[in-house]
Amino acid sequence: MTTVATPSPETTQETEELCINTIRFLAVDAVQKANSGHPGLPMGCAPMAYTLWKNHLKHNPANPSWPDRDRFVLSAGHGSMLLYALLHLTGYDLSLDDLKNFRQLHSKTPGHPENFMTAGVETTTGPLGQGFANGVGMALAERLLSERFNKPGFELFDHHTYGIVSDGDLMEGISHEAASLAGHLGLGKLIYLYDDNKISIDGSTDLAFTEDVPARFAAYGWQVLHVGDGNDITTIDEAINRARTDSMRPSLISIRTIIGFGSPNKQGTASVHGSPLGPDEVALAKENLDWPKNPTFHVPDEVRSHFNMVDAGWEKENTWNALLESYRDSFPEDHAELQRWLADEFEVDWEKTLPDFETGSKMATRASSGKALNAIAPAWRNLAGGSADLTGSNKTDVKGWTDQQKGTPEGHYIRFGVREHAMASMCNGMALHGGIRPYCGTFLVFSDYLRPALRLAALMGTPVIFVLTHDSIGLGEDGPTHQPVEHYMALRVIPNVTFLRPGDARETAQAWRAALSNKTGPTVLSLTRQGLPTLEAPSEASGSLLDGAYSVVRGSDNPELILIATGSELSVALDAASTLADSGVDVRVVSMPSWEIFEAQSDEYKQSVLPDSCELRISVEAGVTLGWEKYVGRKGVSIGVDSFGASAPAEELFEHFGITPSAVVDAARKLLQ
Repeated sequence: MTTVATPSPETTQETEELCINTIRFLAVDAVQKANSGHPGLPMGCAPMAYTLWKNHLKHNPANPSWPDRDRFVLSAGHGSMLLYALLHLTGYDLSLDDLKNFRQLHSKTPGHPENFMTAGVETTTGPLGQGFANGVGMALAERLLSERFNKPGFELFDHHTYGIVSDGDLMEGISHEAASLAGHLGLGKLIYLYDDNKISIDGSTDLAFTEDVPARFAAYGWQVLHVGDGNDITTIDEAINRARTDSMRPSLISIRTIIGFGSPNKQGTASVHGSPLGPDEVALAKENLDWPKNPTFHVPDEVRSHFNMVDAGWEKENTWNALLESYRDSFPEDHAELQRWLADEFEVDWEKTLPDFETGSKMATRASSGKALNAIAPAWRNLAGGSADLTGSNKTDVKGWTDQQKGTPEGHYIRFGVREHAMASMCNGMALHGGIRPYCGTFLVFSDYLRPALRLAALMGTPVIFVLTHDSIGLGEDGPTHQPVEHYMALRVIPNVTFLRPGDARETAQAWRAALSNKTGPTVLSLTRQGLPTLEAPSEASGSLLDGAYSVVRGSDNPELILIATGSELSVALDAASTLADSGVDVRVVSMPSWEIFEAQSDEYKQSVLPDSCELRISVEAGVTLGWEKYVGRKGVSIGVDSFGASAPAEELFEHFGITPSAVVDAARKLLQ
């Protein structure tokens, strides 16, 4: 059962004020030293942050990865020095020298919080609204774990997700999407503190943001609480306590703050948002709040002893560890399963669950993906995911799974609704939380709507699986608004994204194997609507999708011509190769479902697939040709779609755009002349 935290009786108002002002001026001094940064938010939010971290946040600074810790998300990541000050003062591995190195190359205190740089940072924030949606995903992951593993007397997972969100976060559309779904799902362990300072970079929020935010969140199904004075830590504390007692609704605590509080000439103005105060104003602010001007980065001993949370953190974690040990004794099978969930590792032979398909059968790769997912799910039991209102099209549902709803909180199938951006960001949050392997689906063309979250997944290394179907002009009559042409390349250029475009059912099953094996970043599965013939299984000697590219038709060791294809165009290339071979051409066909995986192979393997000795090459892919020069070289040709598509049956479109076996044959004969 969730308990309500209260301040320790020895805490005095003077000590609390010292802690709050220490947070403020660590931020001020760091921004001033870097001559860059955002002092306004830390100065205004220090009281709410202190109250949350001292009185409520369950964490162990000595072990930032403790599974049952509360999660804290600074969605307004530009105020990063607030978080760095909190981490330093409470005992995380972040020294005063690290704070002095704010915004410098290779420092542990970059301009915006990066989860892979700094212990205690749960997620990378900065692009506004992303942290908001990440937190929703974290709260959902906690629910899924608690529903699966908690038992009477063994509440292994009982933690909250807290965040500080800004006016800018709440302007961004992603926060609307995520808030709506969080309210629908009733994520009662999600509590956000809203820094309602009514200032944005341009000036007063009256310029562009005059809606009734509390009414909006109430309409979403959130509990909305109000604190009229951002320096009133007693009322803030009471509001957090009240939020914690509502298990059925997420909570937004609207706290009226003054940006840059304490700066005599700049507080309450846009000028304190994103620029150093300047030496004169720093001195005035310190004088105003009775803070020593020197030394800079001053931390009173009383603050260090009062605010350090390491001992309290170990006490909480050790209690949990004892509970976990008793759980292991009472429920050994569940305990073993939990360890697998947390490690994201399952039976060694889970790959054997992948389906095989009959050679010659015709199936859309979205359909074979659905079959692979359903075959894998019983073995990979921490999978959870869904679709952006396209379940039947994406084939992302799993037979026997329950929907995630208020009434069925154990459900692993998530109806994200038409909310692609929040969907992807929530999946990032679930992955960052740990214990859950998330996937999500929509049409490939709508990767535009989720791209910022996908980019952050790549930056953070979250292993989210993106099931993106209807991946070319082959979707047909829906026309150019729904036909992705530039999207393959747009996704390939994002560092650390593994983009997979399988060419048949067997490659699709292997694509799921590759995706689940990828623990260092997101994987995109690009899948067809139209049926594709199932090819003969490749021999071990020729390679497979797991090599990124391999020879489907080898020819000789020194072929005259190489055809390189992906996805639905692989069968086009094979038909063309058959015609060319009949006329005596020594032709090789290479399936290249993943550039990224291929580039990770040895030079020897890459030469065995694409030997330098063969300069006549043709790429075939129903998308923009920009980029294929990397593989076809200066003498090669790329066949693709360098315009938007059109509305017509798929067969007519491939003919219209010249992506046919005969077009490939014609291009080949011109090269061979």
